Amino acid sequence: MCNNGTRRYKSSDKMSDLICENYALLQVLSRFGVSLGFGDKSVKEVCRMNGVDCDTFLIVVNFLGEDGNRIQDPPAGLSISALMDYLKRAHHYFLDFQLPAIRRKLIEAIDCSPENEVAFLIVKFFDAYVSEVRKHMEYENEKVFVYVEKLLRGERSGGYNIGVFARHHDQINAKLTELKNIIIKYYPGGADNRLLNAVLFDIFSCEEDLDSHNRVEDYLFVPAIMELEKEAR
Repeated sequence: MCNNGTRRYKSSDKMSDLICENYALLQVLSRFGVSLGFGDKSVKEVCRMNGVDCDTFLIVVNFLGEDGNRIQDPPAGLSISALMDYLKRAHHYFLDFQLPAIRRKLIEAIDCSPENEVAFLIVKFFDAYVSEVRKHMEYENEKVFVYVEKLLRGERSGGYNIGVFARHHDQINAKLTELKNIIIKYYPGGADNRLLNAVLFDIFSCEEDLDSHNRVEDYLFVPAIMELEKEAR
């Protein structure tokens, strides 16, 4: 996700300033369930209006704006429940909106006639990639988040811990990079270049968005759950 330098936002800043300075934060707003139309209200006021934990919102916003995201201790004020809601909404966005929209554009942009084997392989490759992403995110929804919800209720779950997830949290955007390279290097001429370039732009954007999503999970969510596990023990 693009950043605007080293500025760190505060609860007293205008929410509209965040978006005007870094439009990529529109995704963060959506994933916290924040609606537009907030006028000149501050971050704190907008979060309160939308029932959003302001500290967690600012932690995510400032984390994504840093030049380098390193593993760190869980920041003070982070709400695990609020962060999980954010991650769940992100999964819904990828699986039910962004990836299907890219597929529709892809089919519109390329020649899907039976004799065009490259086009067939591109769509097949994309569908296999989406299947992989769905499996990855459904595991998080059904296993990881359920485990954390039990921890938050004080219930223990023998034989599983967040370290299992962290060790197997493979990066799911490698195949997207491959798909992008196949289109750029090997798709034959004759396609609608405007549509094809628009699809590529969306793929680049999705790749960057997934990378940001993974960093939030690796560097904010996982350390916070590790700390929760220590407290439970």
